[in-house]
Amino acid sequence: MTTDEEDRQFAAALDEAERMLGFRLERFLGATETEPANAADFKRLATVQAFGAAWPRTEHIDTRTRALISVTIAATLGVLEPLRGQLRIALNNGVTREEVVEAFIQISAYAGAARAFESYGIAAEVFAE
Repeated sequence: MTTDEEDRQFAAALDEAERMLGFRLERFLGATETEPANAADFKRLATVQAFGAAWPRTEHIDTRTRALISVTIAATLGVLEPLRGQLRIALNNGVTREEVVEAFIQISAYAGAARAFESYGIAAEVFAE
């Protein structure tokens, strides 16, 4: 059960995600029959945390910089599907393809060439979209 305020925060987070990604997230947030009931709570909380709390914090780090940081984190962790989304956010918010490549050069130096190459494969796919 959610409150009106929680519903408002979730709606605002979904709007922010759409602004950044260029599409609505709802298609990824639906529950399946095999998921437990609290899966919806997890998806709501994670969406509000990311797009309602973290991304809008632009007083000290602008969205463009935050996007490049997020690409670097996702690539370094090797979370390839989230990396795809982070790359879209970065490119939609002013990060250039050349800057993305420079991030992968840095990732290669500090997180390893194998991780950088694997993640860069996702970047190449996103560049082609």
